[in-house]
Amino acid sequence: MSTVEHSFAAVDLGASSGRVMLGRVAPDRLELTQINRFRNGAVRMPDGLYWDILGLYQDILDGLRDAHRRSPELAGIGIDTWAVDYGLLGPGGGLVGNPRNYRDPRTDAVIEKVQQRVSAAQLYAANGLQHLPFNTVYQFAAEPDLTDMRALLIPDLLGYWLTGNQVSEQTNASTTGLLSAVTGDWDPALIDRLGLPAGLLPPVLAPGHTVGELTAAVREDTGIDRAPTVTTVGSHDTASAVVGVPAKNENFAYISCGTWGLVGVELDTPVLTEESRAANFTNERGVDGTIRYLRNVMGLWILSETLRTWRLHGRTGTLPELLEKAALVPAGGPTFDPDAPEFLAPGDMAARITAACRARGHRVPQSRAEVVRCILDSLAVAARIEDAARLSGRSIEVVHVVGGGSLNALLCQLIADACGRPVVAGPVE
Repeated sequence: MSTVEHSFAAVDLGASSGRVMLGRVAPDRLELTQINRFRNGAVRMPDGLYWDILGLYQDILDGLRDAHRRSPELAGIGIDTWAVDYGLLGPGGGLVGNPRNYRDPRTDAVIEKVQQRVSAAQLYAANGLQHLPFNTVYQFAAEPDLTDMRALLIPDLLGYWLTGNQVSEQTNASTTGLLSAVTGDWDPALIDRLGLPAGLLPPVLAPGHTVGELTAAVREDTGIDRAPTVTTVGSHDTASAVVGVPAKNENFAYISCGTWGLVGVELDTPVLTEESRAANFTNERGVDGTIRYLRNVMGLWILSETLRTWRLHGRTGTLPELLEKAALVPAGGPTFDPDAPEFLAPGDMAARITAACRARGHRVPQSRAEVVRCILDSLAVAARIEDAARLSGRSIEVVHVVGGGSLNALLCQLIADACGRPVVAGPVE
């Protein structure tokens, strides 16, 4: 058996942080080393929310430089990020402004306009996506002019800057609302009906294909003296997370729990029924031709925003301390709908939770521990997997919680209680 070791760099960008990881791979062994971690988040400008994509790119170059220093034989690079957001390139290939953040409310005014061209039912029949106000199709409708533009989703934009080649990786492209749920390629008839330019989107490439080698300029900037290959991976971070689920058979559900909670099952074919649309389930592409049949839940964003607001007002206390106190709060307390639109934008989540509980006629949480418990109870209820099982016809024996939320023992127990099934926590990465 070969004992040759290969090393790869993984660029992983989440909505609140990013990192570059070095992976050393040999038969029966995978060793991961974090090279650097850097902040990420929405940048509020007078006209809306943006991403600092140039700062992120510099952080990535720094990470690739250090990864190469640790492993001079670096063979390849893969990139995954959050979904739906993109950068626009002008005719010369240059970036036209910082990409918008999906939490920006600019799409509110255009959803009806899009659905006048193609109804919600027709959209679902074509793309299989649940209705989310920030889907790329709505973001495109909010752009003032897309003439002569090229749109690259965030991981594809970064790959373009590294290699000079423009592609649309399939798992992330499936979140745009413009990919056919059946063929896994762009839907030209839908694109035409929406009045979008024919050349707006580059060709679709499935995971596992070569994007290109690092350009000479990137090698000069990073000190990398060879030409590692950038390869498409499951560039939607949830697609990569689902690949990492340590399931023993197909009878499992997954909850990829981070800023968002993605609750669903892995299928071979999409579910495009009217019942599925009414339940707001989505059909996104996975690695190896699979379908990630799932529903988006707001996730730990609500908790992190709550903690951020408390810190702004000088209220101390660590998350582990608050979780310990929240575990002592009796069960059966108030809950709210974490998917309600008022929880999408940044702001004072504790105040919004109070208002939501009052509107439901529930008791209002009083202490910070009660607020945290209310958040976790509400997320656990939203993460129930009965609808995924019923609509897909898949028998579910176990629920796998992966991502950062798998470290939250209280949340995992509440999910197990809500789902009535054992929960396996991890991997975190």
